[in-house]
Amino acid sequence: MLQPLPTPSEMAEWDRETINSGVPGMVLMEAASREAFNVLSEEFGPIAGTVVHCYAGSGNNGGDAFALGRQLFEHGAEVRLLHTKQADRYSGDTKANLEWARALGIPCFHLENGDDASLPQPDIIIDGLLGTGFDGELSPPFLHLVRTMNQLGERAFVLSLDIPSGLNGLTGIPGPEAVLADATTTFQAAKLGLVMPGASRFTGALHVRPIGITPAARENHPVRHHLISHEIVNALPPLRHDMHKGDAGHVLIAGGSPGLTGAPHLAAMGALRGGAGLVTIACPNDLAASIKANTPDIMTLPLGKGDEWTPDMTDKLLNKAEHADALVIGPGLGRSSGATRFVKTCVSQCSGRTILDADALYGLSQYPELIADLAPTTIVTPHPGEMARLLGISSADIQADRLEVAARFVKMCPATLILKGAGTLVADRSMTCLSPFSEPNLSVGGSGDVLSGLLGFLLGQGLGIMQAACLGVYWHGLAGQMLSQDFPLRGNLASDIANMLPKAAKEQISC
Repeated sequence: MLQPLPTPSEMAEWDRETINSGVPGMVLMEAASREAFNVLSEEFGPIAGTVVHCYAGSGNNGGDAFALGRQLFEHGAEVRLLHTKQADRYSGDTKANLEWARALGIPCFHLENGDDASLPQPDIIIDGLLGTGFDGELSPPFLHLVRTMNQLGERAFVLSLDIPSGLNGLTGIPGPEAVLADATTTFQAAKLGLVMPGASRFTGALHVRPIGITPAARENHPVRHHLISHEIVNALPPLRHDMHKGDAGHVLIAGGSPGLTGAPHLAAMGALRGGAGLVTIACPNDLAASIKANTPDIMTLPLGKGDEWTPDMTDKLLNKAEHADALVIGPGLGRSSGATRFVKTCVSQCSGRTILDADALYGLSQYPELIADLAPTTIVTPHPGEMARLLGISSADIQADRLEVAARFVKMCPATLILKGAGTLVADRSMTCLSPFSEPNLSVGGSGDVLSGLLGFLLGQGLGIMQAACLGVYWHGLAGQMLSQDFPLRGNLASDIANMLPKAAKEQISC
């Protein structure tokens, strides 16, 4: 359901505790090389007769490369070990694997100043230069080696060990360049940086393989970050043959303003296509007909007189909310003074299962003192611009360090955060979860409204707040991925996302 994404330092803790428990580091290194060999065999094919260059750095990543080089040699490859450190200066398990390889007669070359120009074109390149602890920028010799591997890699298969050299294991950002691998074997768990948006350009096919880290090490050092997997669908309550519309949940949506009547309609369709039994849109009286848009499936709750929001609409809305299973506030609400005052009044009194989206977040930003008092049953769903407004910083600041921004926000309040964008983040005070999807087909007006309605349905099913948020984000992302089959260059509508939700659910269940 949620796959751990250790940071480099958290992974180092797992390694240390496993070794301290009595598992030799040499055993872990041997397991890593065995799993890397298996991945190479799967991705590349037969090894015998191939020319292989194994680039080895000075740390444990280099030891993995030495161990893998030995296994490739024993399976009939013509192997050359290219090490960045003088052979007599290696230590520990890395030194032991280098000496073992030399005893077998495998040619070894010391890469002084990154020079390997005299070597022939390989069929396979093993990248074991730098591990997940790399941070900052590549030194000139290592930058040269990364560029060399990428040049040779145009005519060779490149396998990176644990992480492509030059890629930051925490952020997934190259420094400033990184190895362009055809495949990456990462050990025990994917490191956080490997699944960040943009990292896949460097990792190629990402394989996560176990190497024997003990359960105790993982349990004693739990990680904060997790990847949402397809197993999240198991959080949905099973269908019953005797269920009725009330069992499927009633979602109440507050939204709509002049020129923005489509947003609450799309949110309603997101809830209905998700499986809600009943959906009601609360809106200013004069907008009810255009928001309903001749859709008999959607009920309306006209409020007040005219087409503007006013704070005195709150009582009727919250009275209705007592009989609903979830409340969505914000789609198309507008930014008039009446709308922002309505948000203030509503948020300060609402304690049920609530999603704050779109213009509700604008209203919240006008009264930032309310953020700390948001109920734990609340989900807020900002995109980067809305998040920037809530925190009083720029969108560029948000995108520069989304993980830190998410952590900062959930420290401010007990609500659950969905920070939308490529690699959407779902965070509360206990964990941060990352969506595996970065789908261009979701980048269309109204996409977020569909998500808010879907979240309303899931909250109405009685799921845990974090469960509902993760499932909604995954389901929405999968729908976007499936739309790319019929709309490979985009062009789909937000309504297409809503209509794809049932098919995406079927896809989830069949996995």
